[in-house]
Amino acid sequence: LVVLDFADERSVVQTRFATTALTLLRAHLGLHTEAVVADARTALATPLPESLVDRTQFTFLGRGWTVGLANEAGLKMREASLSWTEAYPAMEYRHGPISVTTEGTATWMLGEAPPGLAEQVRGTGGSWIAGTLDPLAELVRVQRLAVAVAARRGLDPDRPRHLTRSVILAS
Repeated sequence: LVVLDFADERSVVQTRFATTALTLLRAHLGLHTEAVVADARTALATPLPESLVDRTQFTFLGRGWTVGLANEAGLKMREASLSWTEAYPAMEYRHGPISVTTEGTATWMLGEAPPGLAEQVRGTGGSWIAGTLDPLAELVRVQRLAVAVAARRGLDPDRPRHLTRSVILAS
């Protein structure tokens, strides 16, 4: 039993519990290093590119375990800022969904990108954001972007429309 009382969610779209649980798992597996901690600090301290808040579409890509993080990034961005978002395994994106990428698209890679993918995205006119930090730290950067986009659009990222803090299923 692992009690994470300190990770109580205050925002509808916050993922403190999920990121804490994933960090705990990674630490248990010996994958939570000092470099990961440094990347997390960098994710909080480094300014986001200004041009990203004006994008109209956001695509998040992953490989292996980071595909789940890409899906989480897309979901949080969509919920907090009412943005058009998509998430794919990087190679699947290359196979077809890249066809809708335009100048208004930001494509964000969580983890290492397949060779040549960045050039293909840039060739569409879209923006390429290489995830240079630990993928979980990149997720923090995405969440910061979601808040910035929401603010630009006059939205409250903690209270998105039609969502509640918990879902109650009734039979």
